[in-house]
Order: sequence, then structure tokens, then C-alpha cells
Amino acid sequence: MSKRRKSKAAAEAEERTVAPSVECSIHTVQTELRLRLSQGRVPPVIHGLEHEKRQLYELLQRTATTGESNSVLVIGPRGSGKSVLLKSVLDDLMTEEDITDNLLQVHLNGLLQTDDKIALKEITRQLHLENSVGDKVFGSFAENLQFLLEALKSGDQSSKPILFILDEFDLFAHHKNQTLLYNLFDIAQSAQAPICVIGITCRLDVIELLEKRVKSRFSHRQIHIFNKLSFTDYVEVFKAYLSLTKDFPNKAYMEDWNQSIQVRQSFIMFMSHLALSEEATVKDILKRQYEFSKDIRALQQLMMYPVCQLSDHHTQLTVSDFVDSMKILNTDTKSSMLHGVSILELCLIVSMKHLTDIYEGEPFNFEMVYSEYSKFAQRRTSMQVFEKAVVLKAFEHLLALELVKTIDGAGSRVQKEYRLMSLLIHPSQITDALQKYPNCPTDIKQWASNALAT
Repeated sequence: MSKRRKSKAAAEAEERTVAPSVECSIHTVQTELRLRLSQGRVPPVIHGLEHEKRQLYELLQRTATTGESNSVLVIGPRGSGKSVLLKSVLDDLMTEEDITDNLLQVHLNGLLQTDDKIALKEITRQLHLENSVGDKVFGSFAENLQFLLEALKSGDQSSKPILFILDEFDLFAHHKNQTLLYNLFDIAQSAQAPICVIGITCRLDVIELLEKRVKSRFSHRQIHIFNKLSFTDYVEVFKAYLSLTKDFPNKAYMEDWNQSIQVRQSFIMFMSHLALSEEATVKDILKRQYEFSKDIRALQQLMMYPVCQLSDHHTQLTVSDFVDSMKILNTDTKSSMLHGVSILELCLIVSMKHLTDIYEGEPFNFEMVYSEYSKFAQRRTSMQVFEKAVVLKAFEHLLALELVKTIDGAGSRVQKEYRLMSLLIHPSQITDALQKYPNCPTDIKQWASNALAT
């Protein structure tokens, strides 16, 4: 009996020691993934940008190790991975000891530093040159800028290289006289001090925004990034964002977690007991998201809700979490607006739907809509027939809600009853809205399903 009691007590003690470890791990996993999905940390692997990453890495490495001055523009549409690419390169550079203590970084953003004076103060702060400026009073902005540039130019090849990162670079080109860009490019070209200027922008025509004197000092190095991920790469990005790295404190937990999200037989696996249909459901969600937008930030939004659902009682990512996340992200605002319109306005929308089907997308006017509505109301004795003025008022309300719009080119002199209009709601949205509309009359549902409104 004593041995049984001891073994039972030992088991309970073991459970008490294991439980805190698991609890700690799931919260650590959630924190890690949240930071990664909110762009606070770089994912373990970046797919599709290997060539661009190597090109940018070699450029920055030459500046950090040999003092070579450079300037480059990283150009690509929003969501293509420009910022993540740069963060990944910097993380790799900072793993080298001779670069970590040698490279200074200055991060500027065109949305925050709206003019050169503000940018100059930010450069002074990030380079810790406040003591050099001290209480000196400068007579003009140019004098202040000149003093700071002299402090930067005073270095030789033994000086620490400085990396200037200009996010939203095109906004800096709108600053007066482009003084900041001119001086930074001038220093980089003349090698007065070892600096590298990196501009990040989504404007393909950003070079055309630069003045001639700025262009002449720019190296014209450009790294173009395009979102060219295949669906297989898209799935790999999905795995990379949700996988744990080898430096995770609990190795056994890390291996089990990564195994739960591996690809097996071309389907996404979350838990070993999932049925094939559930696996296909997750793959279908990713396929729909991929076809809708290849923007990685949209994928991050899709993954954020399931990650936030993790808790002590919900320790794994499940298919239902991703289904719910997809529903939240794809909430149809126009269908939701239709739930709040009146029965009369709903009838007018169905009338416009029929006119669009009958005339194959051609524009219509209020008189046509009213005629269609009148035919239906007269056939249904249960429907209240409103006067034309009341119907016109309801039609104008739909126009104010931007569910209907006037055709460009329709003159303002045309009477409002005869202005050409187009419907901004897809027929499928109308059908879905009718199904969810509270206490929607059956006659209207049947009328909407009849394309010819017979």
C-alpha cells in the first residue's frame, strides 16, 4: 500500500511539474507568433526573394566591412515583402561580431519626418549627436544642416559606417529642394564618410520625382520586388510563419508543434487525427485567400485570429479557427447594409437586379425601376403599393448609401427620374442578403429568384 501511495503521489507531483511547463510553452508560442504576425519579428524563412536578399546583403556587407559607400532603392508594391526583406538582411548582418559593433543605423519614415528639419533632428537623435549640437543657436536651417553634415563628413575610412534607411522614400522627394536627399547622396557618392542610403518605396516612377542634381549623385542601383509567389510558395510562407525556431526554450514542445503544421500529401496538417475533408478545408481556405490577394499581410491577418485563440484549454490550431477567421475577414459590408434597408428599398434593389439581368448590364433610370416595382406590387395583393414620390425618396436613399450610382457623363440638367444609374451590388450579394433579412416576405424571395420577374 505504501508503494502504491508513493507512486500515486509521485505521479501527481509529476503532473504538477509538467503542467506549468506546458502552460508556459503555449503562452510563449502565442507571444512569439503574435510578434511575428504583427511584423515585430522576421519569419524564419523568406520564400521567393533569395536573389534579392543576397544582392542586398552583399551591398550592406561591403559598407559594414570595407567602408564602401552605396545607395540603392528597393521598389515593389505594398505587401510584396520589402520591409521584411530588409529586416531579414539586417538580422543576418547583426549575427557577425565585427559588424554588430561597427554599423550604425538611422531609420527615417516619410510619414513621420514630413520635412527636412524634422528629419535632421531625428538623425541627430539616433546618432547621439545632441551633445555636439549642445545649446548652439543656428541662424537658419541650412546652417544647422551644414553643421550636422560636417560632423558626418569629418570621419575617414576608420569611421563607423552609417546605414540610412528611408521608408516611404517617395515622400522625401516631395520635401522642399530635396535638401536631405541631395546631401545624403552627395556624401555617398563622394565617399566623404562610409554611409549607405537605402530607400524603400512602392512608386515605380520614383526616379522621375528626383531633381537633376539629386539624380546625378544617386548610384541608380534598384532592387525590384514583385509578388510572384506560387501557391506552393504561399503554403511554405504559411508554414514558416506558424513554425517555431530551434532556439525555442522547450525543444520537445517545439518539435511537436512544428510537426502539427507540416505538409503531408499536399494537405495542411494541424493535428494527427484530422480527417481528409478537414485538411482539404484548410487548403481550400488558403487557395481562396491566395486567389483573392497574394499580399502576405492579408495572410498574416488570416493567421492572427487562430493564434489569438490559443490558450491553456485550446493548445492547438484547429480547422474551425481558420474557418472563423476567413468569415471575419470576408464579411460582406454591402450585404450587411442590405439587412438595414426597408422592404420598399429592398423591392427597388430587386427591381434593379432584374433590369440588370434583362438588359445585360446596361444602365437604367428611376422610371424603369418604378415600372418594374409597380408590376410586382400590383400582382401581389399582400404588398402595399406606395406613391411614386415615396418610391423616389427611397430610391434617393439607396443612392446616398452608394448602393446605386449615377453613370459618369449624365448631365446635371437631366431630370433625376431619367438619370442613368448602375447597380453596385452583385446578384449573389442580393440573394445572400434576402436569406438573412429578418422576416423577409416570401413573395420578395421568389420574385428575386425569377430573373425575368414573370
